[in-house]
Amino acid sequence: MILYHGSYQAIEKPDLSFSRKLVDFGAGFYTTPLKEQAIHWSARFRGKGMKAVVSSYAFLQRPNEEVLPDRIRILEFDTHSIDWLNFITACRLGKPIDEEWDLILGGVVNDKVFDLLQLHFDGLISSEEAIGRLRYNKPNFQYCFKNQSLIDDFLHFVGAEEV
Repeated sequence: MILYHGSYQAIEKPDLSFSRKLVDFGAGFYTTPLKEQAIHWSARFRGKGMKAVVSSYAFLQRPNEEVLPDRIRILEFDTHSIDWLNFITACRLGKPIDEEWDLILGGVVNDKVFDLLQLHFDGLISSEEAIGRLRYNKPNFQYCFKNQSLIDDFLHFVGAEEV
């Protein structure tokens, strides 16, 4: 499987020490199997007068215990759910509940979802209402690597291109 990362430069060796904390799944290295999504992520740098670069990485077809060592802990959110919403809310508010995970897979908080989450953060709508409104919104997907050895051992740089 090929995963993509959007930035202002090629990232040949991802380093978790450069991670931002108040994002969807907390500090980590974020990738996506959707190249268009990575292009969108990198476009924010072009708006700041920088390059927009998408790096590509080879990863497993589907992470599972048969390929990854037993010590690797994976959390996957298949859909927008109350659990996903609570997890995202905690991470974005700086109260992450993710210390035990090495890899988290799940939906992206894009602009549309962020506006809805802001209503939830502000206490204007309940968790149930937020998830109800997201029911018909197909989530973009992301892989958040939270373990440096997982990155070093299983995420292999393929190349990068300016977009």
